[in-house]
Amino acid sequence: MKKSVLSAALAALALGVAFSAPAKAADVSACLITKTDTNPFFVKMKEGATAKAKELGVTLKSYAGKIDGDSESQVAAIESCIADGAKGILIAASDTKGIVPAVKKARDAGLLVIALDTPLEPADSADATFATDNLLAGKLIGQWAKETMGDKAKDAKVGFLDLTPSQPSVDVLRDQGFMMGFGIDPKDPNKIGDEDDARIVGHDVTNGNEEGGRKAMENLLQKDPGINVIHTINEPAAVGAYQALKAVGMEKNVLIVSVDGGCPGVKSVADGVIGATSQQYPLMMAALGVEAIKKFADGGEKPKPTEGKSFFDTGVSLVTDKPVSGVKSIDVKEGTAKCWG
Repeated sequence: MKKSVLSAALAALALGVAFSAPAKAADVSACLITKTDTNPFFVKMKEGATAKAKELGVTLKSYAGKIDGDSESQVAAIESCIADGAKGILIAASDTKGIVPAVKKARDAGLLVIALDTPLEPADSADATFATDNLLAGKLIGQWAKETMGDKAKDAKVGFLDLTPSQPSVDVLRDQGFMMGFGIDPKDPNKIGDEDDARIVGHDVTNGNEEGGRKAMENLLQKDPGINVIHTINEPAAVGAYQALKAVGMEKNVLIVSVDGGCPGVKSVADGVIGATSQQYPLMMAALGVEAIKKFADGGEKPKPTEGKSFFDTGVSLVTDKPVSGVKSIDVKEGTAKCWG
């Protein structure tokens, strides 16, 4: 130690003053809360958030519900994030209405809350939403199905494999978007099940997984074995529906469309299990969300929505190897290259 530094240290000690190193910048911590940790969509979301957090020096904690629809676990996760002093929360909510009081508590505590993929109800319950335009995603597969069927669309028998009984906004938007694209009047566009179009066989819920998709498809087949078009909330549900159809030799008679565009889902399009799917980009959603929390922690800036929309639009593309006139799409090769990037 140089003499001058030593003298300063001794002087400080004589005055009873602690001699310490310069303070480090405060750590930024964030939370990611997904519906499940098994659905490939949320696995990819976690991957994107984790990589971006590492890049930016953000400490990330991840939580998930036990199944799609498990809101209690998500509420408990929010409580933990508040207690841990997190700067922000990224959440894909299972119950978009029921989670609002817990989200308000987090925002009142000074946390930035960003909804991922699924807007809260009302949407401004969160500080921002980073999502696919889920209504457009539904419209794209509805338009594709209508054009693929041609004149037969007017006599179609359509089934809907939805998410959960609570009708989260992502479920409603995709469901009603499909109807609009297919030419079905959805009646109240904020509600599932009030339609009166004779082509609708019925709705059932899947919890967004294969087993749920299989059971829901079996239920709809009992209602009408002549069903020939199926809209599914996501690709795991679509695969379950295909399994149920194959078990009774009907897999070639029913057109299945879906939303997600994950790598397994794009392969299902290539294999003929799904006719077309709307591809979204969860890795980007989560990475942008972590960036937004870091920016908020550093300077208090909150993210802004895409111009002309109430949310930040992370994009959507229709993936199919059977393109139709008037509906923009990408093929399986391009969909595979982009899947969940």
